Amino acid sequence: MSNILAGLFEPHSDYKKLEADLEDSGFENSEYIVYLNEDNHHCPYIVSVAVKEHQIDDAKNVFNQNTVMKTYLFENMSLEQANYTTLKNFISARNKAEIHNSPDVRIKGSTMGMDSEVKF
Repeated sequence: MSNILAGLFEPHSDYKKLEADLEDSGFENSEYIVYLNEDNHHCPYIVSVAVKEHQIDDAKNVFNQNTVMKTYLFENMSLEQANYTTLKNFISARNKAEIHNSPDVRIKGSTMGMDSEVKF
């Protein structure tokens, strides 16, 4: 069984160029799917590629050349299982589980006001 490498791309990026780059890198037309949202052209789109272990870096390089926002590797998944709804749910679950950077926390130091020391 193959793995699926999915990439999230900006809506203004050229998916036709991405398709051509994938095919130039040795991926067949039947080994990738571009999921476009017909209703809203301002939404990011997802591309999934069926990859074997030795092809993961090649697909990641093509994604990076086409300014991927984020990549996700799903192991032991076939392209038939990688429909839009399934990928979207898996990506959403991974994003919720991911620990995001918190904003900078400022710790205010003690001043000469009240403190816990008892002075006589």
